Amino acid sequence: MDITSVEQAIDWQADHAARNGAPATGRVVRAQRPLLGGETAVGRHMAAWPGRPVEDALPLRLAGGLHNLVLTGANTRLAAVYDGTVTDQADVDALVSDLVATFDQRLLPWLDGPPQTNEAGRSASIMAGLLWLAERTGPRMRLHELGASAGVNTMLDRFAFDLGGVHAGPAGATMRIVPEWRGEGRPPASKVVIEAIEGCDRAPIDLTDADSALRLKSYVWAEMTERMARLETAIALAEEKAPRLAAQDAGDYVDAVLAQEQPEDTTRVFYHSIVWQYLPAETRAQITAALEAAGARATAHRRLAWVALETDRATFRHVLTVRHWPNAAGAADGAPVVLGAAHAHGAWVEWFGD
Repeated sequence: MDITSVEQAIDWQADHAARNGAPATGRVVRAQRPLLGGETAVGRHMAAWPGRPVEDALPLRLAGGLHNLVLTGANTRLAAVYDGTVTDQADVDALVSDLVATFDQRLLPWLDGPPQTNEAGRSASIMAGLLWLAERTGPRMRLHELGASAGVNTMLDRFAFDLGGVHAGPAGATMRIVPEWRGEGRPPASKVVIEAIEGCDRAPIDLTDADSALRLKSYVWAEMTERMARLETAIALAEEKAPRLAAQDAGDYVDAVLAQEQPEDTTRVFYHSIVWQYLPAETRAQITAALEAAGARATAHRRLAWVALETDRATFRHVLTVRHWPNAAGAADGAPVVLGAAHAHGAWVEWFGD
């Protein structure tokens, strides 16, 4: 599937939102189509988009800005769309066009960067991958998240997980991650000991800053009340103890971490979720080369792993893949193992196992 036009990207994103339980957000996204032929700065910028509009999440950038109007009280007219009162697409088209014309200069900067969705539900797949990994490498792990945004999933050591009946994390945690479990298998009930956890982002978001937290909430689809509740819980966790985040390019961060001495009998784990598509090709190549070179130097006492939940650009399924070095099971060291697929926001996980 190769979408290059903005019109196709809007249609795809609208359909995707509707299929994933957000029909109102889908209508708001679809209402961006008429903007492309209009006279607003937002419409002109979108129509002349120089990149790949789906990979760049272009329709969701503006959707976040429009939701922000409601959340801040600047204009609450879209609330009637979000709550299902207004469902006719022509009415939504007219409303969105009017709002963009009115708030053109306020909405224009929302096109400057991709959505910072930072969804805690995605940690279900990451933890499932860690359980699988622990059975093969041992329990002691030091975790490093790439593209951590506000660091929500850099706090997964404080989450309680129920993964198809397999439990992990502190039982009394306020953040409970319980996705619908699909597939016949389950991750192993291994012991995962997270000795250290941190992350990086080029522009980390401070969850304890009210304006920054509100921006994150703006990217949550309005119908997704469970997602909003998870984000509120994450904000509370950050206020108790902020996640450790480096303001650094992902490629440079990987190089810096790999240059540090690794404690004996640990697995150094790099992980990320729905971030790979936003990294420049040269950064992706830098990370891959660095991890594969480090993997070649890994030993049974100082192990390395790479856990990723990322979008397959051919199928648009979100796939969980794990690589680790060395591989004591006889398979090629670092060979990618696809363990499952997941809902974009963690509502379900389909487990393949190995």
